[in-house]
Amino acid sequence: MALDCTYRLRIPHRVGQLATVCACIARHGGVVGDVSTISVARHEALREITIEVRDKAHADELAAGLAELPDVHVSWYHDRAFIAHDGGKLEVRGVRAVESNQHVRDVYTPGVARVSTAIHEHPELARKFTMIGRSVAIVTNGTRVLGLGDIGPVAAMPVMEGKALFYGQLVGISAVPILVDTKDVDEFVETVVRIAPGFGGIHLEDISAPACFEIERRLIEALPQPVMHDDVHGTAVVTFAAAIAACRHAGMRLDEAVVGQIGLGAAGFGIASLIHDAGVRRLVATDPNPGARDRASARGMEVADLETVMREADVVVATSGQPGLISPELVRPGQVVLALTNPVPEIEPDVALAAGAAFAADGTSVNNVLGYPGIFHGALLAGASAINLEMKRAAAWALAGLTVESELVPDVLDPAVHDAVAQAVRQAAIDSGAAVDGGGAAAAPRAA
Repeated sequence: MALDCTYRLRIPHRVGQLATVCACIARHGGVVGDVSTISVARHEALREITIEVRDKAHADELAAGLAELPDVHVSWYHDRAFIAHDGGKLEVRGVRAVESNQHVRDVYTPGVARVSTAIHEHPELARKFTMIGRSVAIVTNGTRVLGLGDIGPVAAMPVMEGKALFYGQLVGISAVPILVDTKDVDEFVETVVRIAPGFGGIHLEDISAPACFEIERRLIEALPQPVMHDDVHGTAVVTFAAAIAACRHAGMRLDEAVVGQIGLGAAGFGIASLIHDAGVRRLVATDPNPGARDRASARGMEVADLETVMREADVVVATSGQPGLISPELVRPGQVVLALTNPVPEIEPDVALAAGAAFAADGTSVNNVLGYPGIFHGALLAGASAINLEMKRAAAWALAGLTVESELVPDVLDPAVHDAVAQAVRQAAIDSGAAVDGGGAAAAPRAA
């Protein structure tokens, strides 16, 4: 997998030296990204150059090549991902400064006792007068992390911190990673039930199938606040929105199409379930795992082999985890093909288009960060007790409505996108009866 490395270089400050360095990078197969000037002296410039390389060995080879240039010195070079994670990505800060004795009386003793008493007498006030109304627990046991598999809860922490960053930046929700060190479903569920009172929502993440389905079902039954496994439902919402937009590009309507789902793991099953339940002419799915096929059949989905899916589907969504699974010969002219396995898809988009697809995209176009922040924000704004089908459909249609002609999905870092999703989800929660009282606590302001 490609990685981005930053190299700090001391380069002679004279005509053509930066070009010489860039030529060396090109000879060694590196791709130049950002170039930052740290300082310029009379005879020397200190610059940091970000370069995409294939792997660590390639990074070392490039460093050696740069060091061989006359009067060029490599001060250091580091993988940017590790630079970005140094010290972790989260911290807990108060939202009010305590700068006087009066402030102490307000936020702690004696004032805090009155607020605690009020919450004891009226528990629903906790959403307004504590962080519970704008907080989510991101809970994992690390049994299925990205494409890395079962690496355990501690190794999953960087992913959980990343999820929490987006919650804070995009919708102003305080999200707290919770690492549960067990693969036992009963122990996991019991642990989450015990910590749940401190949070407005429970975001499940990176839990392997089929345990993730049982864990989510039991927590939904046991808890009064919304519970959602993001790998199942968040991914499904964003993929549903992308499929609507892709059909628009191809001149067809998703609800009138035959949809094929290839791969019925956590993400694939969630996508197929949402599209099936939202209403399409027909959905046909495939997976080599008998248990996955049985789950799909039990949900009322049609199950077939890969060749049948590719032959009969107007829209193909692939989440198989098998790079290159779809050969060009399987693509039917006029199909929409969303091959979402990362980092290498089931079929490259340009190959699918060359084989006759009307529209094709890979997993780089479909990011579930577009889904979960707004979904949970909307649920918390509504004081919802669950995240139901109507709320997920509303999120997907909101995202699809925000795309422009050249896009498959809208800008993932645009706060207005997430606010639109949240408002659509909030209204759907109220309209469908999922809202407890028609409104919950507002989220804290987003960081600038």
